[in-house]
Amino acid sequence: MGGVLLVLFLIALVVFALLIGLIGGLLQLIVMLIIAGVVGWLADLVVPGQLPFGWLGAIAAGLIGGWIGHLLIGSFGPTIAGINLIPAFIGAVILAALVEIIGKALGSRTTA
Repeated sequence: MGGVLLVLFLIALVVFALLIGLIGGLLQLIVMLIIAGVVGWLADLVVPGQLPFGWLGAIAAGLIGGWIGHLLIGSFGPTIAGINLIPAFIGAVILAALVEIIGKALGSRTTA
């Protein structure tokens, strides 16, 4: 009887540990998406025009901008939830500017 209780206790402990890990991973993902959205939103404020798709576009600009900034200047500066803020902001500004330029070019073609 004691062996069965020990096995059940160990199973419960493993399940609890997995749930804690899952909750921690989801929380980190949520914080990362929030930080990416703020970075994208700030880049959208700097670049004239507006990113498409609202807050989803801002999150995408922050995430993709983080990747672009990391490729161009590496990782330095403060990091929150795995996002290096300075390279992510610079990359998001570059991405927002490219989206604005491409949007204007495509818009002028359709109206001509």
